[in-house]
Formats: sequence, structure tokens, C-alpha cells
Amino acid sequence: MTRPLNQAWVLRHRPVGAIELSDLELQSRPVEALLPGQVLVRVIYLSLDPTNRIWMSDMDQYMPPVEIGEVMRGGTLGIVEESLNDDFAPGDYVMGTLGWQKYGIMDPRQGLAKLPVIPGLPLTAFMGVLGFIGATAYFGLLDICDPTPGETIVVSAAAGAVGSLVGQIGKIKGCRVIGIAGTDEKCTWITKDLGFDAAINYRRENVLDALRRHAPGGVDIYFENVGGDILDAVLTVLNVGSRISLCGLISSYNAMDPVPGPYMFRNLLMKRVMLKGFIVSDYIARFPEAIAALAQWMMAGQLKYRVDVVQGLEQAPVAVNKLFDGTNQGKLVVQVSGEK
Repeated sequence: MTRPLNQAWVLRHRPVGAIELSDLELQSRPVEALLPGQVLVRVIYLSLDPTNRIWMSDMDQYMPPVEIGEVMRGGTLGIVEESLNDDFAPGDYVMGTLGWQKYGIMDPRQGLAKLPVIPGLPLTAFMGVLGFIGATAYFGLLDICDPTPGETIVVSAAAGAVGSLVGQIGKIKGCRVIGIAGTDEKCTWITKDLGFDAAINYRRENVLDALRRHAPGGVDIYFENVGGDILDAVLTVLNVGSRISLCGLISSYNAMDPVPGPYMFRNLLMKRVMLKGFIVSDYIARFPEAIAALAQWMMAGQLKYRVDVVQGLEQAPVAVNKLFDGTNQGKLVVQVSGEK
């Protein structure tokens, strides 16, 4: 049997600052034969996420860094092409961490999940609302911050894949929601289309002044995605007993020098603030709970989402930087191959 030809991005250098095309190498190689229990998956969609930059770095992190010479790690959605596992058959749609490549071989016990086929629902929904992105928003807001009706929530990177869902869930729970984003178009989208109560363009406005204007009674919950000056501004206006869900610190991921601050760290003490960092995989045993709730809200028209699809695996190293310059429009994915 002729084996298909795989293409895979391999890490060659650890990035210094922004990810450069020269940090990775696109290699071609025949797909290996399966061992008992394994499946061969053709990748349809590759998820691009800020954590990709962390994985490329030799630093303390929640997973081992990608080693030089290894296929770049990445979340994927694909279709089983060949199987030596009784629980998976050719044609099954699956999700797993197969990496930046066209084909991946995996023992399902390493973390391969079979997806249901829901008529009328695009596969890309499983890369956003009904996948890790949706679970991140759901548990990061509801489990950590436990919002109650009438509270004020601030969300940074509010037009991003996670932040846009956090704000909508906050509205479902009866809260006032203020989003922080980087363009007027994004601010208009989250207020007019997603129902946020207010939006702040951090590139054009003084964030602290805008927060004081939009939240004169202070802030009860902050969903943190960026860090830096925005974090300091929100820390300044927190109420006593407020909660912070620390999801990401994207403003510092490409920093080449140590990042100072936050300068208003003292308010964690003065306002008796609860701050908790989390990784969505901490909640993997509870994913069915999140997916059931998110699917119900989505089918009821209470959750909207965007997917920014880039065509072609060869574009991945360039496209990932859209996350850091703010030009992505919602959940960023690469379409590696056709859906059928």
C-alpha cells in the first residue's frame, strides 16, 4: 500500500520576540505504518492559539516545551483515514493534539476524542464554542468567578475567541459586561452584535479613565487575557471581594526583556481580591457539562462566535502572529485539508 506524504512544521529555533518563519521548517515525509491500537488522522483544521508561543519557549510552563526538531504542537480536528483500533473507524471525526501537520498517528488513549455529527452545525464550531475555547470561557468565568446578577465584569481581549464568549455568558448570567479590544470595529461588534454593555478601544482611549466612566461603581470580576498596562488599570478599580480569572498574559509572550509590574498588585490585598490562574485541561473531566450548556445557549441564539479561517498549512507560522498583532477576527484556525 502506498503511504500518503505528510507535511509537518518542525521547530528549528526558539523564537526571540515574534515568531519568525525561519524558526520553523516545513518537512515532507511518508506517513509511517500503524501499530496495533493506533489510528491515522488527516488533519482538517489546525487551531492557532497564544499558547503556541509559550510551547516554543524553553521556560517553566504547564506542559513540556516543544523540543528542537519536534513537530510543532497544536490542537487539531480531523478525520480518521485508517484504524487499527476497534473504537475508531475510517470516517470518524476526531479532535486531538496532532500538531502542525497534515497527517497524525495517535493511540486514542493519548487523548483523541470522537466528535458527533450534528446536522447544520459546521465542524469549525468544535474548534470554538464546542471545544477547548468554549470550555475555557465557561469554566474560567463560572467556576472561578461565580458571577451573580447585577455584578460588573470586565473582559480583556474581548473580541477574541475566548473573551467574546466570556462576555456573552456574563450577559446570560445577568451581569453588566465591559469589553476591552483593540479596534473600533471590534468594539462595535461586541456591543452591537454580542450584547456587551460597553467597549473600550485600548489603542485610542485611556483605559483607566474609560473604566471609571463605564463602571462608576467599580469592577467585581475581571477575566484576564493580556496583562501589562490593562491589568494595572483594572486592578485600580476593583471592588472589595472581587475575583480575577487569569486565563492568559498575551501582551508579554513576545517580550525579550523581563516584564515589570503589575504596579497595582497591592490592591489584591487592599480589596481582598481572589485571583486564580487556570489551564482549561484542568477541567477536562467536566467538559461534557460545559459542552451541554454551551450547545444549549448556542442553539437558543444566545451565543454568537466568529471563526477566522486561514487556508493552507504553509501559512501557519505567519498566521499565528495575527493573535499578537490583533488582526485575527475571532477563533483563528488553519484549514489544512478538505472536510470530506
